[in-house]
Amino acid sequence: MHNANLGTMLRTCDAVGACLAVPRYPWVPEALARGNTLRRPACVHWSGDQLTWLARQRERGARVVGVELAEDAVRLADLRPARGTTVAVLGHERDGIPPEALDLLDEVVEIPMVGTGTTLNVAVAGSLVLYKLAGLV
Repeated sequence: MHNANLGTMLRTCDAVGACLAVPRYPWVPEALARGNTLRRPACVHWSGDQLTWLARQRERGARVVGVELAEDAVRLADLRPARGTTVAVLGHERDGIPPEALDLLDEVVEIPMVGTGTTLNVAVAGSLVLYKLAGLV
């Protein structure tokens, strides 16, 4: 929703030793540059069609974790750290993960909230989940 979120997520990926996968949309390179303060090149995978890329990752044995509000979601505190290739899927801040991508998830994690809001900024939510997957919190 806000282009700076991609640069923020890129910095978080770098901080936890992960890569960022992004679609080849014309606005993505500028969005990555806007929030990126890293002094050296970061690990970015250009996904092409996101659903095809995600299905391919699952076929290769990756664990696919969606960050979404769902009945069967595990709380962030209960999310198991990654022990192998893991893909964290983040949806749009307003609409969430597209329905066609939900079938490609192995598990769903939600971030408990006690205030009146129902969602966090996507870069904040993604950062929390990445740190948990990395075993750093």
